[in-house]
This record gives sequence, C-alpha cells and structure tokens, in this order.
Amino acid sequence: MASTEPGKKPRQRADARRNRDKLIEVAADAFSQRGADASLEDIARRAGVGIGTLYRHFPTREHLVEVVYRRELERLAEAAVDLSADRPPDQALEEWMHRFVSYMATKRGMASSLKLLMTSNACLFTDGAALLRKAFGDLLARAISAGSIRGDIETVDVLTALSSIYSIPDMPDWRERAHRLIGLLMDGLRHQPVVKTG
Repeated sequence: MASTEPGKKPRQRADARRNRDKLIEVAADAFSQRGADASLEDIARRAGVGIGTLYRHFPTREHLVEVVYRRELERLAEAAVDLSADRPPDQALEEWMHRFVSYMATKRGMASSLKLLMTSNACLFTDGAALLRKAFGDLLARAISAGSIRGDIETVDVLTALSSIYSIPDMPDWRERAHRLIGLLMDGLRHQPVVKTG
C-alpha cells in the first residue's frame, strides 16, 4: 500500500494543474466574448469542473482576472518573439497588432475587476505596461531597421494609437473596426515621408 500512495499525489497535482490551466483558458475566452456578463459558474461548467474547484484555485473573481490578465500579457510578449522568427519585420509587426485586439477584447471584459485590482496591485499594471513596451519596441525596431516602415516614430506613439482601440464603443462590430484601424495605422507606418532637398 505504501508504494502506491506516492504515485497518487503527482497524479492529483497534475490533475489540479490541468484543471487550473483549463479554467484560465476558458475564463479568457469568456471574458473576451461575454465581458462582464461572464459568470464564474459558467466558466467552471465549460471547464468541466465544479464551482468548488474554481474557488479552490481562484478564491475571488479578481484573483481569476489577475491570473488571466498576466497570461494574456505573457502571450503577447511571447508572440512578438515567435512572429519575429517566422515573418518579415513589417508583417510580424502587423500580425502582433491584430493579436493586440484580442488582448484588448479580454481586457475590456475584465474592466470592472481590473479597476479594483489597480488599487491593490499597481505593480501588475506597471510591469505589464513595461512588458508590452519591450515586446512591441523590439518588433518596431526590427521593422525600422529593415526599412519596411518609416524611421521617424517612437514606440510610445504607436502604442498610444493602439491603446485608443479601447475607446471604441462596445458595439457588435467593434473588433472589425479595430482591425480596420490597424490596417490604417500600418499604411501610415509603411509610408515613407518624402525628404525635401534644397
């Protein structure tokens, strides 16, 4: 009997990790698609676990939101590296910005909980902003170096333009509008200004 017990604990821990990962995945999708209407009970059901399991991993809605928010930030940062390895610089930059729309969709769905977190965990947002600036700055610098976008721009300026997507009214077509805005933004970045001489 003693020899079987050690084998059970790792399996239980693995099951718990799988449940936690599934809950985070489902919650990110729920916040993106349903926004503030996403219920924890529905998230647990879609993840295939009971609400008690959800609360064991995430005692409050804000705790779940914080973990989902961190995961979305980390995925965006990782995407910058992956896209840089697989695509030409300007295409990598454009695809990353389209993925930024999905990040914004999830963030909008967590807005009320994120406001509460701002008072209790300011580092979450300052660290997140720094992570995004670094990831996007690397993509932008690579595209500038390749000559595929104009060189007279700053990372913070483009990120400010991207962040304005958040202010698009929450209508059914807001994502389509966001992607169109990214197309316009990329047209502007690819436009090389005429250098006047004489």
